[in-house]
Amino acid sequence: MSVPVVVAVAPGSPAARAGLRPGDEVLAIDGRAPRDVIEWRMLADEADVELDVRRGGLATTMTVPKAEGAPLGAEVSSALFDQVRTCDNHCEFCFIHQLPKGLRPSLYVKDDDYRLSFLYGNYTTLTRFTELDLERVVTERLSPINVSIHATDPEVRARMLRNRRGATSLRWLRALLDAGIEVHGQVVVCPGVNDGAVLDDTLAGVLDQYPELATVCLVPLGVSRYSTDGAMRPHTPAEAAAVVDLVDDWQPVFLATLGRRVVFAADEYYLLAGRPFPEPDAYEGFPMHEDGVGMARVFELELTGQSDDPVGVQPGFFAWVDGAPPEGYRAPRTAPVKLTVRPRPGTPVAVLTGAYGARVLGPLLADREGVRVVAVENRFFGGNIGVTGLLVGEDVARTLADQPEGDRYLLPDVCLSNGLFLDGTSPADLPRPVEIVPTDGVSLRRALAAHR
Repeated sequence: MSVPVVVAVAPGSPAARAGLRPGDEVLAIDGRAPRDVIEWRMLADEADVELDVRRGGLATTMTVPKAEGAPLGAEVSSALFDQVRTCDNHCEFCFIHQLPKGLRPSLYVKDDDYRLSFLYGNYTTLTRFTELDLERVVTERLSPINVSIHATDPEVRARMLRNRRGATSLRWLRALLDAGIEVHGQVVVCPGVNDGAVLDDTLAGVLDQYPELATVCLVPLGVSRYSTDGAMRPHTPAEAAAVVDLVDDWQPVFLATLGRRVVFAADEYYLLAGRPFPEPDAYEGFPMHEDGVGMARVFELELTGQSDDPVGVQPGFFAWVDGAPPEGYRAPRTAPVKLTVRPRPGTPVAVLTGAYGARVLGPLLADREGVRVVAVENRFFGGNIGVTGLLVGEDVARTLADQPEGDRYLLPDVCLSNGLFLDGTSPADLPRPVEIVPTDGVSLRRALAAHR
């Protein structure tokens, strides 16, 4: 088990007044060694906490006077201090298996850890979930939790996960729901595997066996050029349309039975099928915004000024691997690298985005004079990978090299984690200066309004 290392101390905070410094190793809080940032936060929320600290190899104890519930004012270096619960499934569609060699090692860690589901919105299959895990989730009310369902048919699910426990592990989903834990489900739809009649049966199974699920999102299979499984392929437009039609068939059933729509299709399906996105109220508050469900509609509302409150957290793929969350378990993880650019008024503006993002932003920005959308082709991953969150510096740099100098370039922060692209490069390595903009319509609207 590793020891949490302090990476930042807020000026004037209880931790700062007690003398805690960046670099200090916290061995225990009130005599208990925290296993993760969840337990750290719970222990640190107590009044007048006692810290066992190691500094420069020497151990000491310091008392931190504070009120109960008041923040300690210290951030630590990782989310988990014990080992990550790794995944023992061998899913054909797993994106980790589709990564090229040579990326930073942390990106290849396959997690199936309910704590990372709670902290970052990762999805867990529950195949490694235990009675002790259930007790902790229920006792500490670690909610919401996100669960990968894929299929409610036990044999289909076990076959997809390539794990015999896949046939029985949804019993933990039933236990979580029985305990009143908010759970969001996800189905990665693989053409010819769990679409069509199997997907129809899965949604029937949700209604029959797991009606308390908050939501279920259907997301399309992503296939990179590094995929070695010939059975895994992208959806055709007709297959995407069939998924949209199935959602349209099932939403009224859920609405009539449970009073809510429950099942939603990711935005990619509407783009692939060439269908218009549902109206905003059809998303029932956008609870699955982070999974790409309703993201286009939210962005439209924010960009056009119909909403001034950005919806949801957009951590990007693999965001959890590079550090602990800031204060608040689900607080936004903004990129620390930001290049300040002060262009002249009237400077042309280019908004960099992925292939799917360009199809959404293009119509929204078409009437804005001096503003253009620049789609970055994802050659690094290839295949059908078109989401902005998987853009890498290599592809952004190649695209920028063909763009004029002196223009103003806006880059969404969703493609960065701790200031780095997935390929390890940073915005400072790009051939043109860029401005890092939070990935929401409000931030883009404000960025476009600047320097007119």
